[in-house]
Amino acid sequence: MTGKQQDSSTLNYQRIVVKLGTGLLTGGGDQLNLEVMGKLAAQVAQLMKRGAEVVIVTSGAAAAGRHKLGLTKKIRDIPYKQVLASVGQSRLMHVYEELFEEHKISVAQALLTKADIADRAGYLNARNTLLALMELKVVCIVNENDVVSTDEIKEVKFGQNDILSAMVANLIDADILMMLTDTKGLYTADPNTDPKAQFIPLIEKIDDTIKRIGADTTNTVGTGGSRTKIEAAKLATESGVRVVIANGREPDVIIKLAQGEAIGTHFLAAVDHLESRQRWILSGLCNKGKLTVDDGAALALLKQNRSLLAAGIKSAEGKFQRGDVVEIFDARGTQIACGITNYSASDIDIIKGTQSDKIGSLLHFDYGPEVVHRNNLALLEREKPSASR
Repeated sequence: MTGKQQDSSTLNYQRIVVKLGTGLLTGGGDQLNLEVMGKLAAQVAQLMKRGAEVVIVTSGAAAAGRHKLGLTKKIRDIPYKQVLASVGQSRLMHVYEELFEEHKISVAQALLTKADIADRAGYLNARNTLLALMELKVVCIVNENDVVSTDEIKEVKFGQNDILSAMVANLIDADILMMLTDTKGLYTADPNTDPKAQFIPLIEKIDDTIKRIGADTTNTVGTGGSRTKIEAAKLATESGVRVVIANGREPDVIIKLAQGEAIGTHFLAAVDHLESRQRWILSGLCNKGKLTVDDGAALALLKQNRSLLAAGIKSAEGKFQRGDVVEIFDARGTQIACGITNYSASDIDIIKGTQSDKIGSLLHFDYGPEVVHRNNLALLEREKPSASR
C-alpha cells in the first residue's frame, strides 16, 4: 500500500463540498482576510494530497468589490449588489488562484444560476464538468452568477450560497457538505441574546421543531441565517449527503471534519444513495406543481414500488405541463415524493379519481395509465442510513 493510500484511508469522507461564507472570508471585517483564506486553502490542499476531492462554494465577491471600489457602507439595492459582485469576482478568484498556487494546485471557476441546471441537460453538463475537474485534481471555485441573478427573476436565482452549496453537493454525489461560518453551529435560539439557548450537535431528521428554529429570524447562523442553512441541509440530506454547520475559524476544521470528528452541528443523510436522475428530480429546481394522493396511492408509492395512477389522485395544483416535475403529497399534507408527470394539470383535473381505462374516453387521447411512472419517481421517505456514514 502506498503512502497516499494510507493517508486517504484515514478520511471518513472522500468527496467534499466546502461552503465558505462572507463573514468567515472577511474575518468579520470589510474586505477579504488573506490570512483566514490562506489557512482554509492549505487545509483543502492537504486533503487533496491525501486523495480527497474538494469543491469550494464561495461567497465574498461583493465584499471584495466593495473594498476595491472604496465603498464604506453596504448598498442593498440589487443592481449595486450585482455591480459589486462583478467588480469583486475577479479579485476573489485571483486570491484563490494565488493561495492554491502555493500548493501547486490549479483552480477553475464556475458561475451558476438555477436556469443553468433546472433542465436535465444543463444539470448533466454542470455535473460532468465538475466531475472532470475533480478527476484532473483541479479545485473548482463555485459562486452564483449574480450579474444575471436577481430577486425579481426568482426562477434563475438560488438566493443564498447555502442553497447553491447543497445543489453542488447534489450534482457531484458528495459524501459531505461542510457549511463553514463564523459560529459554532445551530442552536435552539440565538445564544447572543438567549442564555437558555442550547447547542444542537446532531440532527437525525429535519422535522417541524428544526424548521421552527430556522423560521426564528433572531436565530442567526452566520450572515446567511439559520433558515437558509436548514433549507440547504434538507435539500442535501434528501439526496444522500451528510451536512455539517461548523465554525470555519476552528483550527484545521476542514481536515478534522473530513476525518469524522464531531465538530459543529451534523445532519444525517436521509437516504443512502440516489441515482443522478433521482437527485435531479428531488433537487427542487424545476418543480412546477403539486399532486395530492389518497392513502392507497401513498402506500403503493412508498411500500410497493408502484407507479402513480389517476385513480389515486385527489387534486392537482399549479400550471404544469406533461414532462414537468411535480411534488407529491399524501392526504395529510406530507410530501412523500417528486416525479415527472405524463399529464398536464388540466388533464389531471379531468382524470383524477378515475380508472386508467377511462383516460382515453375522458381526454380523447391517452399517454398511458401512469400519471407518474415509477421510473420517473423519487421518494422522500426511505430507510435512514446509520449514523456512522
